[in-house]
Amino acid sequence: MITTVTVGLGSCGIAAGAGKTFEKIKAMKEQENLPFELQKTSCIGMCYREPLVEITDDTGTYIYGDVNEDRAVEVIEKHINQHDPIREYIVYTDLFEAAENDFIQSQVKIVLRNCGYIDPESITDYEQRHGYTAMKTIVMEKLSREDVIKTILDSGLRGRGGGGFPTGMKWKFANASKSEQKYVICNADEGDPGAFMDRSVLEGDPHSVLEGMIIAAYAIEATGGVIYCRAEYPLAIKRLNIAIKQAHENGYLGKNSFGIRGWDFDIYIKEGAGAFVCGEETALIASIEGERGMPRKRPPFPAVSGLWKNPTNINNVETYANVPWIILNGSAAYAKYGTEKSKGTKVFALAGKIRRSGLVEVPMGMTIKDVIFKLGGGIKNNKRFKAVQLGGPSGGCIPEYLSDTIVDYDSVNATGAIMGSGGMVVMDETTCMVDVAKFFLDFTRKESCGKCTFCRVGTMRMLEILERITNGKGQETDIERLEELAYQIKDNSLCGLGQTAPNPVLTTIRYFRDEYEAHIGHKKCPAKVCRPLLTYTVDEEKCTGCMVCLKNCPAKAITGERKKLHLINQDLCTKCGVCFSKCKFESIVLT
Repeated sequence: MITTVTVGLGSCGIAAGAGKTFEKIKAMKEQENLPFELQKTSCIGMCYREPLVEITDDTGTYIYGDVNEDRAVEVIEKHINQHDPIREYIVYTDLFEAAENDFIQSQVKIVLRNCGYIDPESITDYEQRHGYTAMKTIVMEKLSREDVIKTILDSGLRGRGGGGFPTGMKWKFANASKSEQKYVICNADEGDPGAFMDRSVLEGDPHSVLEGMIIAAYAIEATGGVIYCRAEYPLAIKRLNIAIKQAHENGYLGKNSFGIRGWDFDIYIKEGAGAFVCGEETALIASIEGERGMPRKRPPFPAVSGLWKNPTNINNVETYANVPWIILNGSAAYAKYGTEKSKGTKVFALAGKIRRSGLVEVPMGMTIKDVIFKLGGGIKNNKRFKAVQLGGPSGGCIPEYLSDTIVDYDSVNATGAIMGSGGMVVMDETTCMVDVAKFFLDFTRKESCGKCTFCRVGTMRMLEILERITNGKGQETDIERLEELAYQIKDNSLCGLGQTAPNPVLTTIRYFRDEYEAHIGHKKCPAKVCRPLLTYTVDEEKCTGCMVCLKNCPAKAITGERKKLHLINQDLCTKCGVCFSKCKFESIVLT
C-alpha cells in the first residue's frame, strides 16, 4: 500500500498555518526522497485542532492535530521514517482510543461525506467516491422529471437555508410552471455571524453542489443556473470555478448536458457584495439582475416569476449537497434519519464559548445538549453553560434548562428560536444576555435594506432602548416598549429579515427577564459585562499596598502609598479593568 500524507487546506487550516505545514512536508519529501504521496484536502470539521495532517499507511489511518512546521518535521521523521506513530499528537484513528474519536464517530455525514476526504480541486477524486453517479443513473435509467421530484419529496428533505420548506414541493411548483426558460439558483450568501457551513462545503466538495443543481435543473427543466456566493469567500469561489470548468470538460455542463440531446444547462457564479438581506430569495434575485438587493412582495413566488420574471428554484448549498446522496441511496435511506417531520441530518457550525469549535453533521432528533457536550466537548474553562443562540441574528437564545430540546424544525421553533442555516453560538455564565440581544439587533439594524418603515425605524428604536439599558439609563417601562416594538416589526415587515429581527430580544426577555430587570432596576450587570454598570473597589483586608494598580491605572483614579491601603476615586474611574487584571492579590473587587 502506498503511504499518503494529506494536509487540510480549507480556510480554517490556512488561517492556522496549514500552508506552511504543507510546504515544509513537501520540502522534506523532495529533499529526502521520502516514500509517500503528498495530497491536499479541505476542512474535516475539526477546526479547533488545525492544522491537521492525515497519514494513511498499511497499518491504518491517523489524523494529527496542531501540526505546525516544527511538529510536521517530528511527525514525518517518526511516523514515516521510523514507522512509530506519535500517540500524543494523534487526534483521531480507528485503531485505538484517541482524543477526538467521539467527535468523528458521533456524526452522520451525508452533506459532509467528502469534505476532508478528497482533493476538492479534483473531479477524479469526486467521481471515485460515486460523484456524478446519481445524475448518470437518472440518465441511464431514463427517470422522468416527476420520478426525481417524487424521490426528493418522499425523502422528506426540507430546505436547509432556514425556512425549512419541503424541497420536493418547491421543485414541483417550479416544474408545473410552463416556460421555455427556467433557472435554478444556489443561495451561498451565508451572512450569519458565527456560521460557516456553506463555505466549508463549497471549499471541500464543490462538485456535490454542482451535481445537486444539475439534478434540480433536470427535474424542473431549467437551462440556466446561478451560484450566488458572497465575495468574502475567495477560496470557495476559486474552487467552484475550477469545478465548473472540469464539469464542462467532462460534458456535465454546457451543450447537451450529460448527453441529453437538446438540454443545454450551464452554471455561472455571481459574487455578492456582502449584504445580509440578499440571503432573502427575492432580494437575491434583484441583486443578480443588477438592482439593489431589496425584497419584493410575494406572490408571485420565484417558482412562478423569479429571475428575469422566469420560473426559478432557489435552494441553499446544504440542500443541494444532499440531493445526489438521496438519488443514489433512495428516499427511504435518507428518511430513516431524523424525526417524523424533520428528516435527514443537519450541519451546524459550533462557535463561541465551546471547547471544540468547528463543523458537525448530526441526525435530526439529537438534543442540543448532546451537540454541545458530546460533539462540542462542553464549555471552555469549565464554565457553566448558559444559553445557545440558534439561527443567527434571525434566531433566538435557548437557555440551559431547555437544552434537551431536540434538533428539528418544530421543536426549535417552539422555543422562540429558529433552526436557521445552522449557526450555533454557545454562551457561558460570563455572557450578558442583554448585551447579546444588543449585538444581534445592531447587526440586523445595519443590514436592513430600509424598504420597510417598521424594519428600518423600528430596529433603530429597539437598539436605542437596549443601549440605554446597558449604559445604566434604563427606564421601568423599557421591557414593555421593547416587546411592543418587536411584535409591530414582526407583523409589518416585508421580508424575513425584519420579521425575525426581534427574535434575539424576545427570547432573551422571555428566558432572562431577570437580567433586564437587574440592568434597569438595580443598575447592575449580573454577568459583569456592561462597562457603565461596573464598579471597582479595593478589599481592605487583601490590599498590600504594592502600588501595581496605581502605576497601571490610565485614568490616575487610584491613590495610596506603598504598603498602605489604596483607594479608587469613582468619579475618575473609567472602569477599564486594568487594575483588576494587574492585581496579583485579588484585592480589586468587581461588582
